[in-house]
This record gives sequence, C-alpha cells and structure tokens, in this order.
Amino acid sequence: MGLVRLRIREFANQRNWKLKEVSQRWGVVYSTLKTYARSPGMATVDLTAVMKIARVFDVTIEELVKVIEE
Repeated sequence: MGLVRLRIREFANQRNWKLKEVSQRWGVVYSTLKTYARSPGMATVDLTAVMKIARVFDVTIEELVKVIEE
C-alpha cells in the first residue's frame, strides 16, 4: 500500500490563507484539516474530504495529492 501527502499547506500558502481559513471555507473541523496538512504520509484518506479540499483551492485531486511511496 502506498502513501500520499495532501499539498494543503502549499496551496494555502500560495493564497496567503491560514489553515483555519481553509477549514472554514471547507466546512470541516480545523483539527481534521490540520492533521491532513501536517501528515508526512497517509495510507488512507477520506475521498469526499479530498474532493472538498480540491474544490476550495480550485485544483484537481491529482494536483492536491502527492504520492510519496508506492
């Protein structure tokens, strides 16, 4: 099983958004977003959440998700 990292911080920094602001735009608990943003690699992610985050940043899922280990 591979590991992925969500590029949340990168996209937030490009827009000068704080994680709390992303959380509010996304409509989810800040601690969940923070966990996703800080994780160096995850084996599983909530695809619905990933789709919402991608929409907030107006990027594709492929742009948001970085495969770090296959």
